[in-house]
Amino acid sequence: MPIRPGGRTRVRVYRVDAGQALARPDSLATEEPLEIRIETTGRAFRLAVTMRTPGQDFDLAAGFLHGEGVVASAGDIRRLAYCADAELTEEERFNVVTVTLRQGLTVDLRQLERHFFTTSACGVCGKASLDQLDLRGLAPVKDGPRVTPELLTSLPATLRAAQGLFEETGGLHAAGLFDTQGRLIALREDVGRHNALDKLIGWALQEGRLPLSEHIVLVSGRASYELLQKGLAAGLPILCAVSAPSSLAVDLARRFGMTLVGFLRDGRFNVYTGLERIALAEGPT
Repeated sequence: MPIRPGGRTRVRVYRVDAGQALARPDSLATEEPLEIRIETTGRAFRLAVTMRTPGQDFDLAAGFLHGEGVVASAGDIRRLAYCADAELTEEERFNVVTVTLRQGLTVDLRQLERHFFTTSACGVCGKASLDQLDLRGLAPVKDGPRVTPELLTSLPATLRAAQGLFEETGGLHAAGLFDTQGRLIALREDVGRHNALDKLIGWALQEGRLPLSEHIVLVSGRASYELLQKGLAAGLPILCAVSAPSSLAVDLARRFGMTLVGFLRDGRFNVYTGLERIALAEGPT
């Protein structure tokens, strides 16, 4: 049986204290490449390679394809499987996922090739990136829920308490899906912020929970354009981050009617767009 890589790796470290070095075991977050392939019209194509923490790889692949507009629903995916190529080693087989698309699903492979395999381009700007989302047919999110500041400030502690791998390794990002009562519905961890959210949305896609129009997502790092793009594709009205957003993330949230919360920690937060979804005791001053 091939050995599937785990989410943690045991290593030996030397802890130095008061000039003395003491050998001790430690746990690290595993980082391995995952190659995502799509199979359509009887042919398989290498789409992307991402560095990730092994675990929930099928969720990661499904969420990645959904965020990039390759699939719109679970029905667009006929099969998810690890690669069985004879030339791969046992370890490598669990680092390649092939997504077989449903028969008849049209995929513009030339556009995907330009998007994923080009390393630099001329004439690309933030506005062009936002315009591309319009061209994909992504619409502003629906009104969604109104939530209290107290509910939002309770989320980081709930997320942290559920981060089992982070507790062991201290080296993982997390994305948590919450309902409007502040209950944690699902959690995914990964060395990559984008991967954690892809795993979460991929799970929701396969569980038939999209769009996430009555939910909140909290991510453990900063809020980038890519994270907002994935949230928008999933119909998410409120995305919160414990750190800062980027300028383009704010532009995207404003353009598509999302509520973007940053620096959500220590009982307070900043609202960058979508203040109308926050049920304040008093209006802004």
